[in-house]
Amino acid sequence: MEYEAVKSIVVVLLLVVSFAVFGLRVYQLLWVNLQRGRPGPPYGRWIERIKGLVVYVGGQLRLFRFLAPGIAHFFVFWGFVILILTILQAIIEGLVAFADPGFVIPVIGEFGPLALLQDLFAALVGIAVVYALYLRLVVNPPRYEGSHRAQAVMVLSFILTIVVSLLVINGIRIELGEDPLADWRPVASAVGAVLSGLSDPTLEVVEEAAYWIHLIVVLAFLTELPGGKHFHVVTSIPAVFLRNLDPPGRLPPAPEFNGDVGVNAVEQFRRRQLLDFYTCTECGRCQDVCPAYASGSPLSPKLLIMSLRDNLIQRGVALRDGQQNGAVLESELVGDVITEEILWACVTCSACDQECPLFIEHVTPIVDMRRHLVMEGRMDGMLQEAMANLGRYGNSFGQSERARAKWTKGLPEKIKDARREPVDYLWFTGDYAAYSATLASATKTTAEVFRRADLDFGLLYEAERNAGNDVRRVGEEGLFEMLAEDNAAALNACEFRSIVTTDPHTYNALKNEYPAEINGGRPVLHYSELLDQLIADGRLRLGRELGYRVTYHDPCYLGRYNGVYDAPRRVIEAAGCTLVEMPRHGDRAMCCGAGGGRIWMEEGDTQQRPAAMRVEEAAGLEGVEMLIVSCPKDLVMFEDAAKSGGYADRLAVKDLIELVAEAL
Repeated sequence: MEYEAVKSIVVVLLLVVSFAVFGLRVYQLLWVNLQRGRPGPPYGRWIERIKGLVVYVGGQLRLFRFLAPGIAHFFVFWGFVILILTILQAIIEGLVAFADPGFVIPVIGEFGPLALLQDLFAALVGIAVVYALYLRLVVNPPRYEGSHRAQAVMVLSFILTIVVSLLVINGIRIELGEDPLADWRPVASAVGAVLSGLSDPTLEVVEEAAYWIHLIVVLAFLTELPGGKHFHVVTSIPAVFLRNLDPPGRLPPAPEFNGDVGVNAVEQFRRRQLLDFYTCTECGRCQDVCPAYASGSPLSPKLLIMSLRDNLIQRGVALRDGQQNGAVLESELVGDVITEEILWACVTCSACDQECPLFIEHVTPIVDMRRHLVMEGRMDGMLQEAMANLGRYGNSFGQSERARAKWTKGLPEKIKDARREPVDYLWFTGDYAAYSATLASATKTTAEVFRRADLDFGLLYEAERNAGNDVRRVGEEGLFEMLAEDNAAALNACEFRSIVTTDPHTYNALKNEYPAEINGGRPVLHYSELLDQLIADGRLRLGRELGYRVTYHDPCYLGRYNGVYDAPRRVIEAAGCTLVEMPRHGDRAMCCGAGGGRIWMEEGDTQQRPAAMRVEEAAGLEGVEMLIVSCPKDLVMFEDAAKSGGYADRLAVKDLIELVAEAL
């Protein structure tokens, strides 16, 4: 039997085996396991989803947040897309070798510009892979800690082998005069020139060896895909297409199983969440921006997702093999696979979700598992006390609801009671602004500035309850619903045009978590947005140029969750201050550490609190004398961190309203 016939037979066998292995592994590892998950809500907004594929898969937009690795991945991705035709050429060439050893795909294999593009991208992919290997093996940044390094290096080596073997094949064919598109392949021509000293028979042997290496590595890569992080080649497109399009500040409904709220088995997650677990690339971008991880807590968003993926696969194998009493099936997700310490460490700042190139959600599964812990009463004493206070008094301070407006004493005029007369702006103060003695001055100053702007505003007084934003993120769904119902009843009894609040957590709950009919389409404003409007309209005239050199901290629930970045900065500039941005600002701002109920919990064993890191970052800016905040919790956290860190004498922590008042 001639070699060409043997070649065709071997190629057929390799294709059948590799595609069978790939199909079987996809079915067992992905399809069967996904079917065990809960169905999610119906999908819609298809045009927006298609645009997302173009921007985030085609354009790789989020990858460029880490610029150099993003550029490298861009070339690898598009190189894969463009070079897929060369792989197809190699497969068909082998299949028809018995009849036409020199077969070229019509049009595609004869089009010079396409050959040039493939040649250049083969080189670019090679360079990008060498850079990626350098990053993995030499630089090895902390964000890669815990990732499957050997697997990543193996796959990168596969890709490098594929493009190098392609260039060798084309280069030799150019040298042998077998490529009519030689003028369109400058890189392959250069490779061929390097090998030009070999005899023709030797070149033919090297070419054939390169062909087999090329094809075998491609098919080995295919069979390897379902077993590791590079499965995102398959799952990333549906993951991005089916991503959550609800506002980031809106949690999905709490899952319930036989009367129990929360998740304690990986199959109880929604199928879309299970797809997330498979899609994780282990790049560590989420870990790199996580304040809990930076503080030395046991939480790594990356390792959390990897653990969930491993548990899903292990349980799938156990269920498939009938190991009903196996240790994997007997272990609990919450406690055995994911420890309580990991779950309670999360500050729900959403930095991980924001950074993930493939829109993997980390906060939502954490909250789902916290709901199970709350259902079983597994939380620390301080948190239990806060939840009890919220249930009994409607605030976490454990004070009477009648004391909610105690801060108003001493004001020149009584603030309107929005329950008894209509107002333009209903001021929903929130717990900290109302009850914290530290914040009483800032809250009074807010009232004074509102009066200076001749604003028609009022309070709910004792009818107001905690809005429940952090209660829900703790996992206390029932308590959140109770607080929301009480607030809804109070709001429905009032006549107002807009709600305004100084608390971003309250802002998020009222805007995103409460049913739309409660506000009746009326806007919910953060006070920075209102101040910005008043200044722009000329209703609030700032007569003094303060001249301070300041920096500003973006609150998580104002910035990342709700996209409000410019309004507070315009107010700072209107007050005549020079704004110096911190290295981490905007949607990369580091959390103060108070979110997700952490402000009600024990500190735990940490190397350095997030608030301390943030104050240190602000204090390191040349000439900056003030750290401006627009969240009551930030003011409390940063003032304490400035004092304990020894920065209080040279870095004042001020609320945005204090700048405005001084500029008046």
